[in-house]
Amino acid sequence: MLSTIDYSLIIAFFAISLFIGIYLSRKSGKDSSEYFLSGRRMPWWLLGVSMVATTFSADTPNLVAGIVRADGVKGNWVWWSFLLTGVLTVFFYAKLWRKTGITTDLEFYELRYKGKEAAFLRGFRAIYLGVIFNIFIMATVCLAAIKIGGTMFDFSALESLSIACIVTLAYSVLGGFKSVLITDFIQFFIAMAGSIWATIYIINLPEIGGMENLLTHPNVSGKIDFLPDFNDTKTLIPMFIIPIAVQWWSVWYPGAEPGGGGYVAQRMLAAKDEKNATWATLFFNFAHYALRPWPWIIIGLASLIMFPNLESLQAAFPNVDPAFVKDDLSYPAMLTYLPAGLLGLVVTSLVAAFMSTISTHLNWGSSYVVNDFYARFIKPEASEKEKVLVGRLSTLVMMLLAAGLSLFLEEAKEAFNLLLQIGAGTGLLFILRWFWKRINPYSEIAAMVISFLVAVFFFVNGKLDHPIVEFESHVQLIFGIVITTLGWVVVTIMTQPTDEETLQSFDELVFGEECKFHNMGYKVLAFFLGITGIYCFLFATGYFIYGKTTLACILSGVTFICSFVLVKNWKKIV
Repeated sequence: MLSTIDYSLIIAFFAISLFIGIYLSRKSGKDSSEYFLSGRRMPWWLLGVSMVATTFSADTPNLVAGIVRADGVKGNWVWWSFLLTGVLTVFFYAKLWRKTGITTDLEFYELRYKGKEAAFLRGFRAIYLGVIFNIFIMATVCLAAIKIGGTMFDFSALESLSIACIVTLAYSVLGGFKSVLITDFIQFFIAMAGSIWATIYIINLPEIGGMENLLTHPNVSGKIDFLPDFNDTKTLIPMFIIPIAVQWWSVWYPGAEPGGGGYVAQRMLAAKDEKNATWATLFFNFAHYALRPWPWIIIGLASLIMFPNLESLQAAFPNVDPAFVKDDLSYPAMLTYLPAGLLGLVVTSLVAAFMSTISTHLNWGSSYVVNDFYARFIKPEASEKEKVLVGRLSTLVMMLLAAGLSLFLEEAKEAFNLLLQIGAGTGLLFILRWFWKRINPYSEIAAMVISFLVAVFFFVNGKLDHPIVEFESHVQLIFGIVITTLGWVVVTIMTQPTDEETLQSFDELVFGEECKFHNMGYKVLAFFLGITGIYCFLFATGYFIYGKTTLACILSGVTFICSFVLVKNWKKIV
């Protein structure tokens, strides 16, 4: 149980967050640009850390620990593969997004396309992504808050949601985007310190007995490999081949949108200039994939000793609703072994992670509601103060809906798979629409509708007592990718592209006088160098932890070489 010092740390963090929101409320309330983009004056380091903090949500450690328990370290390729998407955004799209000068990425539609179709697409996606999809994402984060509250505080689901959501909502509503960035910056370092310190303490528990004993324990030794067995196609295909060969370019996922989008685009648009947008996105991908995952992985492995199965988890936490007792509960369960003070810091870090992600999604979603729906279609003549008010009201409504929906979810991995399925097949369109002139509003509408219908079919089918068809999740994903991709490509070929004048105006805005394929060879080189360097850093860290220093040093050397070549050719790349 938490002590007085633990509660003091948590309350102090809540107070700081509220103070930031109140302090910035007056300035952020002046106009919508200030409220949603902080006047486009933000430096790369603040934006990059904010991106990382946002993806360091309270459900992410739970998700990773759950994956490790079920599939081993190699199971993380289901999200590690999205590094390719992120690096693609860094070197091909970050500069382009910033040059558009738009407020939200949905304004892109009326720059790239024209007519009622473009306007419909912008308005529809504002509600589809900014409200419906966004609420589902936040609900998965709220699910993590329920599990943390249940294991750490013995709170009911409603008690956990009430406490976590009220404070987050308060500073998000008051301070706008700038308060999100500043609190993200503080939250990132608290979260990193808490997760690393907790991992060190847990590894040295008598029951674990140090890293060597952990890695050789019968429950753990078969789950520490970075790659699946290439002779075992049953695990190789779903865990590695599909993510690394297909998933990264074909699936839209929040924070890993092919070509950039969502809250990542929001931060690129808030940057001082194109260089700051590029550096911010590069730092985000390095920190997200290479710097952060190992504490979560190690705690997930350690949980296999303390809680070898779900029955042991349920026995340890009898007051937690059995519906919530899944592998992702193991992370907060392990934290209950921490001593006073450290426990407070770690719980504060999880609270910080929750608040960072929720506040970003609230601000991002409300920017869609205000800029791309209300001010575009409902009341174009709305004053700046009125837009800020609508933004604050929409933030409140979305928080309430997300909290309510979280009560119907059970496991982070299930929600993760559903989000992948909804975005299956749309990724290639988002990559090509900057360069392939034939893509038009009907292409985007077709991709969105088809992928959603396929996802709904598989979701409902999976809940039936007698399913119509029975496929594993990776096979369902492939079906979704193939059906959706074929669907929008056929629609693209059968419909007319946007008129030449609109296309030329768009190209002049984002590419300027340069050919859109200018220095493409250097950008392709940077893409492969970025991927290689970050993966090598990720696995070098893992090998250092495993005690395999020779391999770790070799991979560290490769990371250094990749970084050197990137810096040497930076001006030609961006």
